[in-house]
Amino acid sequence: MVGAFPRPSAVGRPVILPRSRMASDDLEEKLHYRFADWRLLRRALVHKSYRNENPVLDDDNERLEFLGDAALSLIVGHLLMGMRPDASEGDLTRMRAAVVNEAALARVAEGLALGESLLLGRGEELTGGRRKPSLLADACEAVIGAVYLDGGYPAAHALCASLLADPIAHAVETLARDGDAKTRLQEWTQARWREPPSYAVTSQEGPEHALTFEVVLSVAGRELARGRGRSKKEAEQAAAQMALVRLRQEEGAAG
Repeated sequence: MVGAFPRPSAVGRPVILPRSRMASDDLEEKLHYRFADWRLLRRALVHKSYRNENPVLDDDNERLEFLGDAALSLIVGHLLMGMRPDASEGDLTRMRAAVVNEAALARVAEGLALGESLLLGRGEELTGGRRKPSLLADACEAVIGAVYLDGGYPAAHALCASLLADPIAHAVETLARDGDAKTRLQEWTQARWREPPSYAVTSQEGPEHALTFEVVLSVAGRELARGRGRSKKEAEQAAAQMALVRLRQEEGAAG
């Protein structure tokens, strides 16, 4: 059962990690994936704050998170190309940004109840770490990384296709409806705040022939989103797409 993954005790005594794969059965059922090496899943649930308090552990989930992030970007790109063979590189980038982001991954983690399975240090436990979007998103990526190591690309691809089916479908539908994200966002902000969005380049990385730009998008002094791309225009479109997703979510929550 998920609850079989132990939490740090209130008095800070070391918690013994499960030595039987029975502890992972419920989560594996939710993932629709059975690990050959269940210890990979266990590691994906060890936050660095827990490892810091239990130095006997040889690893936490940060390396799996790194791998999962890379695998996720590739797999979502692959899925989107299959769904929208007519989409341009810029469109694919914007759709992927709407899927591979902290908010979307945190919702996936909540659906899997990953927060209940995490091993956290006392500080994270006391400050609500099990509900932090950033921590949940990282854990989701770590689980994807664990599946990639355990079952290879086909297993990770199948997992992402299942877990992210709704966010991917929404991103595709949104692009079809909105067309140019910058134009659509400007119409929205003018109607709501009577101000256009502003874009500012915050970083420029890489060699001259392969630059990557990051842009921050703000309206009336409020930062709404950040976007990355191989040109300023592409980064601005990615940021605008992210802002539209956020505004719709806020509107839905308010309603």
